[in-house]
Amino acid sequence: MNPAYLIPRIIRHFMPETLAEWMKKKKIIIKAGMETLEPLAAAQRYLKYFQQSEITIDSKTILIFGYGGNFTTACELLNAGAQKIILCEREDFPALHISNEALVQYPQYFIREQDTDQPDPSRLLCYHQDIRALAKRSDVEKADLIISSSVFEHLDDVEGITTALFKLTKPTGLHLHFVDLRDHYFKYPFEMLTFSSSTWKNWLNPTSNLNRYRIPQYRAAFEKHFHSVAITILESEPHAFAVKKDKIRTEFLSGDDVLDCATIIAIKATSQ
Repeated sequence: MNPAYLIPRIIRHFMPETLAEWMKKKKIIIKAGMETLEPLAAAQRYLKYFQQSEITIDSKTILIFGYGGNFTTACELLNAGAQKIILCEREDFPALHISNEALVQYPQYFIREQDTDQPDPSRLLCYHQDIRALAKRSDVEKADLIISSSVFEHLDDVEGITTALFKLTKPTGLHLHFVDLRDHYFKYPFEMLTFSSSTWKNWLNPTSNLNRYRIPQYRAAFEKHFHSVAITILESEPHAFAVKKDKIRTEFLSGDDVLDCATIIAIKATSQ
């Protein structure tokens, strides 16, 4: 047993999500994702990947799955040539808020209506709705590109949500998802893989949810819908993995240590 891990994990499990969200906002102990904390860095990571992969976003419609409430990433992608950005968050996400910083830096993407600043719907569309419900709507435009950063590891229905995102993709569309495979108590990146499903679910899983999917499970989820699925390992922690390997449960081990010690990956998927 590792009390230094277990005690904070149990506290986080039983902590009300409203308190966790407040702590994220105030940057107290709990950190929000890159889209929220470092939206400019998130935009730059996407653009760097697109450039390296020779993917053009000119005149494209891009759906950002889990935009984190910050418009900077979307506006930077518009500045880089995208035609329209669709922003999606969960149904219970806090109400739409446009910061003064966004209004000053990107005034061309916002309009004033009834004394309220709103995203210009010709360039920015925003939905706070379960993506599975959104995918059933006939009035939602399909995207050329669907992207996310540190979202997939938090999903409680990877297969169902991947299906929904596939339905929101044009036939020639492309997906790019950056996924953080670490235990988000980052000091112990593989600790969560040592517990049974019941122990993790009932005592340790944070309210933000970590689904504990590994590379083979993500590959299988995407290959159900996409013709081509490429998973690139961006970061690994082989030493931390080696130290913990004997205690990791067999369902989380593929037999390939290179795959199993991966901590951050990029999933690229295309329909053709």
